[in-house]
Amino acid sequence: MKLALCSDSHDNLSAVGAMLAQLEGVDAILFCGDFCAPFTLKALSAFPGPLHVVWGNNDGDQWLLTEVAHQAGNVTLHGIFGELELDGFRVAFIHYPKVARALARSGMYDLVCYGHDHTAHVEQVGTTLLVNPGELMGRFGRSTYALVDTESRTVRIKDVV
Repeated sequence: MKLALCSDSHDNLSAVGAMLAQLEGVDAILFCGDFCAPFTLKALSAFPGPLHVVWGNNDGDQWLLTEVAHQAGNVTLHGIFGELELDGFRVAFIHYPKVARALARSGMYDLVCYGHDHTAHVEQVGTTLLVNPGELMGRFGRSTYALVDTESRTVRIKDVV
């Protein structure tokens, strides 16, 4: 299975659209928080497959974000913490780095994803891949996302072009 991980779009619709155009062959997206406005979630929900979302610290209008998610039909809101099993691959995702690191150390997951600090990062913690896809918005540097292949257990940080 191919997963796209992204976080911290902060309403950069251009980056969202450009990333979506690069996701050929991706089965699902995991978003690690900080859409900011509901219109950004609406843009991201144009992805034709499942979109799994956790809240970030800048997702203020959760009521309207929830309405947008329900209207989209392909969006699952997990609250502040998401946990999935995808083809036997155990995944946890959250916005906050300290919690993500603790989840990775637990050894309960194959992949733990997070955002918040806007820094792309890939690390093996025991048997767990710990991944921050970086910031989609591109304000503090590169506009990036991550691609994960669950079969080969590989991660690539990709630039939005």
